Amino acid sequence: MVAAFTVGCGFSNNVLTLIILRGMQGIGAAATIPASLGILAHAFPPSRARTLAFATFSAGAPVGAVFGNTMGGLLTEKTTPTWRSTFFLFAGVNIICFVGGAFSIERDSPNTVEDRRVDWVGAFMITAALVLILFVLGEGQTAPIGWSTGYIIALLIVGVFLVGVFVWWEWYLEKAQNWRLATREVRMSDVSNESAEKRRRHDLAEWWNDRLPPPIMKISLWRRANGRFSAVMVIVFFTWSAFVGWTFWVQLYYQNYANLEPLEVVVRLLPMFFTGVLCNMFVGIMAARIPMITITTIGTLGTASASLLFALIDPNVTYWAFGFPAVLLSVVGPDFVFSAGTLYIAKISLPHEQSLSGALFQTMTQIGTSAGVTVSTVVFEHVSSNLRTGEDNIRSYRSAQWTCCAFAVFASLLSLLVFRGVGVPGRGERSAPPQPDDERPPRNEETAEEKIGSGSGEA
Repeated sequence: MVAAFTVGCGFSNNVLTLIILRGMQGIGAAATIPASLGILAHAFPPSRARTLAFATFSAGAPVGAVFGNTMGGLLTEKTTPTWRSTFFLFAGVNIICFVGGAFSIERDSPNTVEDRRVDWVGAFMITAALVLILFVLGEGQTAPIGWSTGYIIALLIVGVFLVGVFVWWEWYLEKAQNWRLATREVRMSDVSNESAEKRRRHDLAEWWNDRLPPPIMKISLWRRANGRFSAVMVIVFFTWSAFVGWTFWVQLYYQNYANLEPLEVVVRLLPMFFTGVLCNMFVGIMAARIPMITITTIGTLGTASASLLFALIDPNVTYWAFGFPAVLLSVVGPDFVFSAGTLYIAKISLPHEQSLSGALFQTMTQIGTSAGVTVSTVVFEHVSSNLRTGEDNIRSYRSAQWTCCAFAVFASLLSLLVFRGVGVPGRGERSAPPQPDDERPPRNEETAEEKIGSGSGEA
């Protein structure tokens, strides 16, 4: 899918077509990483091998980023089709990946899941909500009367409302699913001995709950490990907001402010490759020795330091004073957080939840990517609009980087707060996480009767 739409991007003749095809590209890409994390989690039991496997997988991010930026800049500047060449090249790369995966990935075991329905209602609600919120963040500053514009306010309210409805809907579907599991453990004789009214209520509840699909996102999963699952997702969100925002504004700074050619920009960002690989090697070796709190805090502080350097940058000094150390530090956050975070959620998730947890992790990185660029752009535009005629625009770039620095610092503080006593993320032994109370089917007769008697109201 990615290869097909990438070829389409190379042949697109207008911006709208390119935007649509890029969006379709994301569907395939969004399915790849969660599936890959699930495959790795099942292929490697908790051990040193799993730690190395996840670290190696995480190393693909800096390697891919530098390879993509380098080849993109080179092809854009040196080939006749310019930017189209980049899409054609990476379509070929994706085809190679497809062929390699087809021959190297083992066939899945037969799926024993009985209910394979998809919660399309929930998928539509969360997609619409995120699109509306990100649109508002991106367009609020440039709307006719700014944030006071009527449609900006209305769309923001609708987006936030849809997020709330989505959370309630997923909670409701999960309760319905738990009710179905609970009633299977109740002997039919127990039900037949009940009054006709209770049997009628039970049959009605069963009829209704059987028509509800399983949730696409279990709300109870966010409470796993005393809420630390949620903390990992929030840290991932802000880390990616900081890192991608930093990368975006550094590239614009070099291209638009320093007036460098694309290839010159690529050369200045090239050290990210080496730092990224070294960071993932470090996590692969030390994840079973260094506590989670140390890895994530040092990582996020590294990205914060990179943003801080560009927030304080003097355009007149050499690249080696600000640009070079910032490039070295920038990738420490995403590399440490991705490696340690995926190891940790794999350890606290049940076997059948591995791909779902990976999907949530990947979703937070993508939302963080959009939010980081969007929010920092709002800050950049606001500062730019208040500059006097002829005033140096460096203030706008610095303000955007201060925003990215704030994202990373918040992730650091959250790491210090929630990961105390967690231990190392890559320890070999694994104890299955206890099921939350709302995931356990009722065990005693009283609870079962209450579940049946309350019908769909409990679901």
